[in-house]
Amino acid sequence: DEVCSVAFSSDGTRVFTSTDEGCVKIWDAERGAEVCTLPGQHEGGVWSAAVSSDGKRVVIGTDDLVKIFNAETGAEVCSLEGHQGPVRAVAFSSDAKRIASGELHGSVKIWNAE
Repeated sequence: DEVCSVAFSSDGTRVFTSTDEGCVKIWDAERGAEVCTLPGQHEGGVWSAAVSSDGKRVVIGTDDLVKIFNAETGAEVCSLEGHQGPVRAVAFSSDAKRIASGELHGSVKIWNAE
């Protein structure tokens, strides 16, 4: 698998990776050991990932979706539809109340993350 994105949790204890094969993994940053893989093989690649400032949620960008997961349990919280192509960039606002996502073809969307 080709790693497409890497993100640290705000406290530096976890690392989140995404791959072109649709896999998202959470790692222990100190030991380098895998903690868990987020459930489900995501269709296409997972092109981007970001962690909320409180470390409780991770957002990923797939071929046309933005998905939010609980970073502690790995459970999917919700899936956001609206992009027409691969979501190559995602980010939480500093207060973790909004998510910005950018598509390969140039569109940017702002989502309510609460």
